[in-house]
Amino acid sequence: MAHPQMFDDDDPVLERVRRIALALPGAAEKISHGRPAFHTVKVHCYYGGSRKLEGEWVQHPHSVLLHLPESEAAALAEDPRSFVPAYLGPSGWLGIDLDARTDDVELAELLEESYRTVAPKRLIAELDARGES
Repeated sequence: MAHPQMFDDDDPVLERVRRIALALPGAAEKISHGRPAFHTVKVHCYYGGSRKLEGEWVQHPHSVLLHLPESEAAALAEDPRSFVPAYLGPSGWLGIDLDARTDDVELAELLEESYRTVAPKRLIAELDARGES
């Protein structure tokens, strides 16, 4: 049974995430479990998530789920916008609610760090080469 769509196609926050995530080398978008997922070979970002808090599901519709290096995830976990997402949290994923304080520079840095944890070496080299020009 397919998951229902859990996002609005016209969501302006999703559009920001799409623009930045799809600008990374080799990145594409697919729908996974009803949510947008950005990937190369492996997923590096999901848009939207949820967590279980005191037995109740709490939705985080305007968030990104990221797979960050352990040191960065630990530091970001202290941010009040962060949460441990259901299902993916035990595998090292961290959710960040995107609010008015989250500008495109911060969002791009977060997405790039997550991308670097899973992208093939050739695509990371292509990303690094872009920064050198």
